Amino acid sequence: MTAARRVLLGGAAYVLGETELHHSRIEGLAERARELAMVPKAELWGWGNVRRTERTLQDLAVEAGRATLTTADVDPADVDALILCSTRFPGGPRTHGAFTDDILTGIGLTAATCTGVTLNRCTNLLVGVGLAHALVTAGQHRRVLVVTTDRITDERTRMENFALFSDGAAACLVAAAEAGPLDGAHEIVACAHLQRPGTLDWSHEISPDLAREVNDRILTPLDMKTGDLDHLVHPNLYTPVVVLKERQAGFAPQQLFTDNITRIGHCFAADPLINLADLGTAGRLRAGGHQLLASSVPGARAAVLLRTPGVLDEPGDDERQPR
Repeated sequence: MTAARRVLLGGAAYVLGETELHHSRIEGLAERARELAMVPKAELWGWGNVRRTERTLQDLAVEAGRATLTTADVDPADVDALILCSTRFPGGPRTHGAFTDDILTGIGLTAATCTGVTLNRCTNLLVGVGLAHALVTAGQHRRVLVVTTDRITDERTRMENFALFSDGAAACLVAAAEAGPLDGAHEIVACAHLQRPGTLDWSHEISPDLAREVNDRILTPLDMKTGDLDHLVHPNLYTPVVVLKERQAGFAPQQLFTDNITRIGHCFAADPLINLADLGTAGRLRAGGHQLLASSVPGARAAVLLRTPGVLDEPGDDERQPR
């Protein structure tokens, strides 16, 4: 029997809007809070700063993609696929070709085909990573660049009842281990994406039950429990929303990473990758530890389980699976 192909995720990088804005300067924040029936207490919700851009989605995507390839030390010509994620691709069929071309040529991807991922809202990135993992595992591609890019176009919607939004982009490389080393790469152990039809519209809440189902889908076959994870790397929604929903899903407070809620707010689907990169920069990813990247929207949950390389790991070591 052929051994399962090992797939790595590396080069996590991100770019934020160039203008840092304190929440008190968000256009119409007080009126919007009243409209959403939210008590205007910053410390309660975790209101802090957001980042705003005047740049295009293409510009953000190109910068994030280039940063990932530089971090991973991979030549753009060696990437054979791009998965491009956004909650809202501008224009339509007449403009999407040029939009895609701007990003491919801007990053320097001369041999890559592009697949677009949308409609999954703020789970887009993790759905894209799951798709990349499947394509690499199947042998259809060897190195897949996954990029998510988003920005607010109407300042009145920068505040919602679950988050303050920032503009930005994030990227990572998903690659077969035999394609070559990736500096600081994690092994993708498992992925899952579940939806519950009939509950996908915004009138429904984020479901802890669905999160627990995803946990079971990923962890049970590996003989793992949520307590075996070092971190849940989640979106930067309002602090009480994150804490309540993820505690109900089975995670402990010390597994949550909430620092970026006040630092940058919610950058659409990019949050889990942004937070993973920041945990790594801060030296908080334990060798041999497991991180669960996860994101929920009403009616859907996507997650990716990563294993951080251990100090004794060797390139040919097959002992990569959890106990």
